[in-house]
Amino acid sequence: MGAAAPPPGADAADVRRGTLMGAGAYALWGSFPLYFTALEPAGAVEVLVHRVLWALVVCAVLLTALRGLGGLRRLLGDRARLGWLALASVTIGVNWGVYIYGVQSGNVVEASLGYFANPVVTVLLGVLLLRERLRPAQWVAVGLGTLAVVVISVDEGRLPWIALTLAASFGLYGLAKNRVGRGTPALVSLTGETLVLAPFALAALVVLEVVGAGTFTSAGPGHTALLVSAGLVTIAPLLLFGAAARRVPLTTIGLLQYLTPVLQLLAGVLLLGEEVAATRWVGFALIWLALGVLTADTLRAARRRSALARSAVASAQG
Repeated sequence: MGAAAPPPGADAADVRRGTLMGAGAYALWGSFPLYFTALEPAGAVEVLVHRVLWALVVCAVLLTALRGLGGLRRLLGDRARLGWLALASVTIGVNWGVYIYGVQSGNVVEASLGYFANPVVTVLLGVLLLRERLRPAQWVAVGLGTLAVVVISVDEGRLPWIALTLAASFGLYGLAKNRVGRGTPALVSLTGETLVLAPFALAALVVLEVVGAGTFTSAGPGHTALLVSAGLVTIAPLLLFGAAARRVPLTTIGLLQYLTPVLQLLAGVLLLGEEVAATRWVGFALIWLALGVLTADTLRAARRRSALARSAVASAQG
């Protein structure tokens, strides 16, 4: 089974380092259930607003140190991209908030299902929003994903709304990020996103403290430190991911991404004691089958494009 070539200028050692960085990023994201559980008694809204505000602080410090504030000014001054930046901000805010709620309400397993389903939902969004034409294998994957939702919903008497919201919000976030511009550095983009969310986060934090629902100063210095660390916890895996993406093939990144929901699923079942009904395992199996179909189709399409490119070069040289 072939793989796409590494980025230009990346040697074997660089690719290995990039792969380790990518695995580290996804492993950190996979450990988030344990981190957000440790933040209790802070509720999901309070955790979310601290995450936004402290992430903005860390981003601002890093951008200043790296002299990247000019890139942020250009992004904020570009009206064509500003709307997409706002959409990215809203969708990542929804994603973060629902995920934190899912963890703290004992639905880590369902949250992991959302991230397993994300590639399938992204394909479906391509059809609905971008009028993309799918290959037969992609339609099979979408059908399997839909069947998984039906199986789980019928058995539990409700839609797995946490999983669906996470998958849809992250898929829309990816679309918005693409429109913001692939050439926009991740740190610049995330700074812009948190800057858009910051006024709302600050207002929510003030309300929480005024009504006595905040825990920032009332649950001990250790709890305060954990809330402050939300900024670094948010930024660290993104920096690792950004470094990895410049060093390894896109197909490798695509395969590594499944490490996050696998670790989340294991954390929910083995460490947090969540029970998984038999029908939910059937739903997971259908999603995994859909992912297998998508992955095989993606690799096959990549090999076909690579062969066509080599053929075109050979013809030009001949």
